[in-house]
Amino acid sequence: MLNIVIFGPPGSGKGTQSEAIIEKYGLSHISTGEILRAEIKAGSDIGIIAASYIDRGELVPDSVIIEMLDQKLNRLNNSAGVIFDGFPRTVAQARALKEMLARRNQTIEVMLNLEVNKEELIARLLKRGETSGRSDDNLETITKRIEVYERDTAPVIDFYKAEGLYRGVCGVGSVDRIFERISEALDICIA
Repeated sequence: MLNIVIFGPPGSGKGTQSEAIIEKYGLSHISTGEILRAEIKAGSDIGIIAASYIDRGELVPDSVIIEMLDQKLNRLNNSAGVIFDGFPRTVAQARALKEMLARRNQTIEVMLNLEVNKEELIARLLKRGETSGRSDDNLETITKRIEVYERDTAPVIDFYKAEGLYRGVCGVGSVDRIFERISEALDICIA
């Protein structure tokens, strides 16, 4: 199985690039953001809790995310692998993912980090907010989300570097050019 973590700050293009990776490599997609948005839209208990954190630009607690992810993994059958988009966001989540996969006799093959500068991230997210109507794409919340990423999420990079699974990919340029860089990195890993 080809299990990939796609990583990067908010607005780095994880969702867009995940779609291309899924199409080329035939992987299943687990996006914690999509799962959370579905729970919020449904008005579930977990969705109400998640919304309270997301609206403040904060991370949803690990225990909530890990439980949701474990349930999602249990529902996947006959998959060629999974691309994890938006997870793990903390070192504790990275450890939990390693344990969840180990129980299934699986591992992460590579962590792809989309590297994008802060100014570009803010511009992308503001533009997305204009077109998508997402409540968390305003300057105040974007700035907070990037600060939370730098403080709480960026340390996950060191976890995957220590595991020997880290691959940095320049996330600036056309969508196609970024995907070419990702494909080059993946093809080396799975060769």
